[in-house]
Amino acid sequence: MGEAPAQIPTSFGHELRACLRCRLVKTYDQFRDSGCENCPFFKIEDDHERIVDVTTPNFNGIISMMDPRRSWAARWLRIGKFAPGCYTLAVSEALPEEMQFICQQARVQYVPPKRI
Repeated sequence: MGEAPAQIPTSFGHELRACLRCRLVKTYDQFRDSGCENCPFFKIEDDHERIVDVTTPNFNGIISMMDPRRSWAARWLRIGKFAPGCYTLAVSEALPEEMQFICQQARVQYVPPKRI
């Protein structure tokens, strides 16, 4: 996944959301316009109602990754194979079952948060 960098958030206010699968952080409008660079199989740029299903405004911390493949922090957070960009340290919500099924169909691993 992701050689090209993901969009960085254009604002760091309350409109930020994090992808529940890969934890990429962008604004609602950025997810609406271009989807999630790491999770194209969700097709959220085509189905705007899905943004609420696969992203959350409830997350802890942000880390920016310029070269995730070489970063020990990216490996520790399990985001080393994702596109360079801004990621949350943790999300507290699980991906809905329907979206987990989409991950299975796409043969993409989903690791739910440890504490919900």
